Amino acid sequence: MERIAEFIKVSFEQFEKDWLKNFPETKDVKAVYEGIKMPKRATSGSAGYDFYAPANIVLEKGKSVLIPTGIRSKINEGWVLSIYPRSGLGFKHRVQLDNTVGIIDSDYYNSSNEGHIMIKLSCDAHDEGHRVELSCGDGFAQGIFTQFGITVDDSADGIRDGGFGSTSKGEK
Repeated sequence: MERIAEFIKVSFEQFEKDWLKNFPETKDVKAVYEGIKMPKRATSGSAGYDFYAPANIVLEKGKSVLIPTGIRSKINEGWVLSIYPRSGLGFKHRVQLDNTVGIIDSDYYNSSNEGHIMIKLSCDAHDEGHRVELSCGDGFAQGIFTQFGITVDDSADGIRDGGFGSTSKGEK
């Protein structure tokens, strides 16, 4: 296998800012940060790197939650990291990513938010009052690295600074 990427924690300052925006009731953000598990594959044949909940998180039917993972990925040019929900969560609870598939480009690493990977999940279960409880350390998403190509007439020269739609800002 070709080794094309590396997972690294974002700085505590970046994590604290992003975490408190989404979980303002957290008393000890430093403990959450120090407990972050790096993504890893479960078996030698696994394609996906599991992302783990940095704290206890509850997903309620019909609601979304944005989870700052505390992780960034340094990816070789020509590769992309695609993020998907763990299949068990989808089958059992209809948990899905709000943007269907998360795309982490290699240049996201150098963004002003340190390339912080944040994963937004929602629960679309059928039964009323359904909720999914993720315990700290539970796998909730998986990332798969994929090689890609570009067209022969490609002339992209833009510079990224952000995520969630930042590459199309200013386009008409």
